[in-house]
Order: sequence, then structure tokens, then C-alpha cells
Amino acid sequence: MEPAELALLRSQVARESYRLKDEFAGVFSAETIERYINESWDALQGTRPRLATFLPIFVRRFARERLLALAQSEGKMTKDHPEVLFVCVHNAGRSQMAAVLTSHLSEGRVRVRSAGSTPAAEINPVVVEAMQEVGLDLSQEFPKPLTDDFVQAADVVITMGCGDACPVYPGK
Repeated sequence: MEPAELALLRSQVARESYRLKDEFAGVFSAETIERYINESWDALQGTRPRLATFLPIFVRRFARERLLALAQSEGKMTKDHPEVLFVCVHNAGRSQMAAVLTSHLSEGRVRVRSAGSTPAAEINPVVVEAMQEVGLDLSQEFPKPLTDDFVQAADVVITMGCGDACPVYPGK
């Protein structure tokens, strides 16, 4: 990525961080939110050249999900629904399908996340097509790295073939 393009993306991410600071005012300090934005940037920016144009949006969405999970696991925000986390190696197939199917079948009564121990650059196009065939849309999704925040906030963690790369938390 060219330095000018990288600088533009970073400035867009900085603008997106203001939205998170407003949303989580009184829950987390500005420094915590900045740290989560920067960690999310680091986790997503190097591996997704096809998604570079949308990187600021994905960074904000990923950081927001992580901050929500952290707030819930620390008791700073309450959960309205039970939470399920689906984990596989690449978060590009099985876990994405399981997440969208669970979300659809639960009719919003279960909050669903998915993540990968080694996330791929994009969701497998065959998976996107298969889900479209049954009327489910994965176009807004992207492979996300597995974080402790996601695991700690989940009531149930379902691992799908990631072996030793998936963390184990007693009671999950």
C-alpha cells in the first residue's frame, strides 16, 4: 500500500474512532478505545488488500464488537440475549455459515459472533454463494481474528476444527 493511501486510511480510521468514543462514553476511557482501534487496525490492515477501501469501516466494526464484548465480560453492559461464538481456523467458511444460520434461526434471540485462529483474507466465495441460495446474506461479513474479549463474553463457544489454536475457558 502506498504511503499516501495508508495515510488516508489512517485518517478515516481516526474519524471512525470518534463514533466509538461517543458510543462508549462513560463505559471506557478514550485511551482504551484508541488502544482497541489501533489493535483492530493492526489485526486487519495487512491481510486484506481486496478490502482496503473498506478497511476503516471494518476496523470500527471489529473494534466496536471487541469493546462490546469487553464491556459485557466486565459487567459494564448487560446482555439482552445469550451469546454464541463460533470459531474455526480461517473464519471463512464453517464458522461464518454457522453464525449466519444460528442468527437467522434464532430470530434475534441469540447474539452470534464468529472468529478464526488464523483468519483468511476473505470469506470463501462458495460459502457466500451457498448462503445466498438459501436466502442468507454474508456480504457484510469478513474474517475476524479470535480475541479473548470474544471468548470471555460468549456464553457458549463452539470450535470447528481449530485444534490447539482455540483457547479453552472453564465453563464455556
